[in-house]
Amino acid sequence: MFSPSFCPRCGGSDLSHRLPAGDTHERLMCGGCGYIHYVNPKIIAGCIIEQDGKYLLCQRAIPPRPGTWTLPAGFMEGGETTEQAALREVWEETGVRADILSPYSIFSVPKISEVYIIFRAIALEITGQFGPETLACQFFAPEDIPWDSIYYPAIRQILERYIEERQAGVYGIYIGNDDSGKIHFIR
Repeated sequence: MFSPSFCPRCGGSDLSHRLPAGDTHERLMCGGCGYIHYVNPKIIAGCIIEQDGKYLLCQRAIPPRPGTWTLPAGFMEGGETTEQAALREVWEETGVRADILSPYSIFSVPKISEVYIIFRAIALEITGQFGPETLACQFFAPEDIPWDSIYYPAIRQILERYIEERQAGVYGIYIGNDDSGKIHFIR
């Protein structure tokens, strides 16, 4: 995690971990001006896009884990909604213009300070072009998904559950975290 050496507000070098008055966590604080440097989780937004019983996956071209497969997703940018971030990431990574149907899963990974927000979406336009972060993108039938090459266990778990629910025609909304390994149905 990045920690500045100098205060971003006053430029002073008196930064240390302290407990701000009324706070419950130690924070990196400037002893000169009182500035508090917060380290907040990163948001990753993405989509499950299903078409004709097949699911859109992209193969990573960049670290971590290049060559593995994942749902199209990526880091939210400042000034975006989670929906805008998810649709932008789908476009950048797969060349697919999509429309969001509903939220599907929120998954926290506290050890690396990330939160994944995955939406259900449909493809509106498939260009066949994809960005430099992607080696390949493809719609896979469930039996053809490269399950052993899925980027992250939570992504695999989310996709497996979604495929089961699609067969039943009933979708839930789920929350979970990497600490417990448990996903909870909330709808």
